[in-house]
Amino acid sequence: MKKNLNSFFILLVTIFLTVEVILNSEEVIDSARFSFTIWKDNIFPTLFPFFVASALLIRYGFVEIIGEVLKPVMYKLFKIKGETAFVLILSMLSGFPSSSKYTKELYDNGIIDENEASKLLTFTHFPNPLFVIGTVAVIFLNNKLVGFLILASLYLGNLFVGLIFRNYYPSKMGNNKISIKNINEKIKKRYENNSNFGTVLTNILLDSVNMLLLILGTISLFLIVNKLITSLFNFNDINRALFSGLLEMTGGLKYVSLLDINLNIKAIFTTMILAFGGLSVHTQIYSIIADTKIKYIPFLIARFIHIVISGGIIFVLLQIFNI
Repeated sequence: MKKNLNSFFILLVTIFLTVEVILNSEEVIDSARFSFTIWKDNIFPTLFPFFVASALLIRYGFVEIIGEVLKPVMYKLFKIKGETAFVLILSMLSGFPSSSKYTKELYDNGIIDENEASKLLTFTHFPNPLFVIGTVAVIFLNNKLVGFLILASLYLGNLFVGLIFRNYYPSKMGNNKISIKNINEKIKKRYENNSNFGTVLTNILLDSVNMLLLILGTISLFLIVNKLITSLFNFNDINRALFSGLLEMTGGLKYVSLLDINLNIKAIFTTMILAFGGLSVHTQIYSIIADTKIKYIPFLIARFIHIVISGGIIFVLLQIFNI
């Protein structure tokens, strides 16, 4: 009965959206164009190289090397395997939703289990630094320093989230000393399970392009839905910005930048929207982990904690730097 009701509700919503799309075709086309521009200019060129490189690094033993070297640090801070440092570092460089892709790759390769993967997702949710500095700071807020402060707030906030979740399914820790022998044994085992390079590269390229198309489709859908809803209801400027940020991050950030308010308040709103990521990003992450046992709820809880912590940090930093 519940399943039938859910299906009927989805059908009604779909009919409503279809009618709205027909009635507001120009706005829908503009939203689709905007989403493609974001994807073409920012997402594809920044994420595609990282997706390919990360998959190759995992396949050819880099995770085992960095995991052995950083295992004392990762366990002491977050009580998790050293191999997860790979996801932490690459996520800082490439931005969400890449952390879920990297985490799933470690999970699929048997390097971490579902509990470690669920924990890892909670504190590796970083925005793309090029997007924050180049688009958010320079184009939207017209202040590069604020962009660096926002980025620092989000990075520090995530590390605090990791400390909060450190006792959530702690990994079993054996010998804490770095061992070259362990590295050699792990890499040898990894090489034995690899196919030839041509096959590996082809699969990685296809997987990366499919992932990027999923991201494009999700962004387009949520921008269109956001445009239709905000056109239908009479939101004031602040409510429109916050609602847009809840649905699709980029649109929300754009509306925040247009608000007639103090730059400090814009920076705080911007940080909080980036910390959450928008339901569009959450949908992408949920889609990536859907066929695994990795849990989504801890990630969702962590985002609300991240909003509070990062919002507090950016407030303090703005006072220190007298913006």
